[in-house]
Amino acid sequence: MIGTARTARTAPPATAASAHRDPNVLRWLAAYTASLLGDSVYFLALGFAAAKTVPPAEVGVVMAVGAVPRALLMLGGGVVADRFGPRRVVIGSDAVRCVLILAAAVVLATAAPGLWLLVAVSLVFGVVDALFMPAVGALPPRLVAGDQLVRLQGMRALAVRTGNIAGPPLGGLAMGLGGAGAAFAVAGGLFALSVPLLLTTRIGVLERSRPEADVDGDGPGRAASSGTWAELRDGLRYVRRHRLVGPLVLSGALSELGLVGPLNIGMVLLARQRGWGSGGYGWIIAAFGAGAAASALLLTVRGRVRRPGVVQIATLFAGSASIGLIGTAPVLGAAVGLGLLSGIVCGVCGGLAVAMVQSAADPAYLGRVTAVMSLTGFGIAPLVYPAFGAAVSAFGPAPVFLASSAVGMLGGLVGLASPAVRSAR
Repeated sequence: MIGTARTARTAPPATAASAHRDPNVLRWLAAYTASLLGDSVYFLALGFAAAKTVPPAEVGVVMAVGAVPRALLMLGGGVVADRFGPRRVVIGSDAVRCVLILAAAVVLATAAPGLWLLVAVSLVFGVVDALFMPAVGALPPRLVAGDQLVRLQGMRALAVRTGNIAGPPLGGLAMGLGGAGAAFAVAGGLFALSVPLLLTTRIGVLERSRPEADVDGDGPGRAASSGTWAELRDGLRYVRRHRLVGPLVLSGALSELGLVGPLNIGMVLLARQRGWGSGGYGWIIAAFGAGAAASALLLTVRGRVRRPGVVQIATLFAGSASIGLIGTAPVLGAAVGLGLLSGIVCGVCGGLAVAMVQSAADPAYLGRVTAVMSLTGFGIAPLVYPAFGAAVSAFGPAPVFLASSAVGMLGGLVGLASPAVRSAR
């Protein structure tokens, strides 16, 4: 089992089958994949609808406005998931997204949309995302036994790659056939498909571990908590004091802050500076995606890793280094090769980190723990983009990529300094 020996676990939800052979897990995975496809189609449709409705300067506003409630409410979404149960929250979130997007599809098909409609849809979608993301991250430990979490994280990563690859072409096809209204309808239909699959997915009841078992000090004081703010503070205190979860969350935050810039904006700037064009950028990103998919498949097939803490630390160092070296690549072929390597090792690193957190965390806190992890990647890390772009303009891509790599490696140092991470099983 990954995690510490003193953490209470649960009996397998329904069967002791391997995750990839369990029909219950496969139903959840199908629902999750449908939801991810709906996300991809929705964002593409929203962007094209905005481009046809408002000036270019306002398109970015429409696309970005949903990130505000998602960042502000993400931690509160973790409290909701822990209080009401992640399954209920995920089902409710997909049902609300289905109704919202189908209603928008009707409006787009019958009238010319205004800026207010697109902004409203984006805002509401962001609010629902703030509830959905912590809840969906808290579900895996309720679906499988602890020794299947690595395999399930590999399967989940494959679903994410499927959504990223298949979603945009599906949305583009719908746009070509029927415009933004048709694309919104497809997205709403995908959310609708996920709901009955989730309703038939069974989850186990997780035992609550003693708060003092893996937490430094006197424990988070769960019994004294009352109200949303108290539960939120309780969750943050739990993350900070947990011997394994705390270092892994901090390590993940540092690696996100260091590597999100090179991955999401740096590749574009590098390709332009090197003269590789959009085609070169596409090859690098495709190689990274292929490497990440390969690592997800590896985790799915292998299922268990003997020393996950050590492997996670090593792959974080290797992934940070390879991403940093992409900025120094003199030719496109070298950048593509480094992109492939980065995808492989970063995929293994991320999958193991999430599995260790989910296995070690007290089930009563899983929603809030997931919310803290998601907030870094989706709320805080994007704030790095302007500074990263300005630094590349001033110093060129190579030194900025390497500096970002060093920040990512700080996350590896946090793990290396933690006995709980090094000895995690």
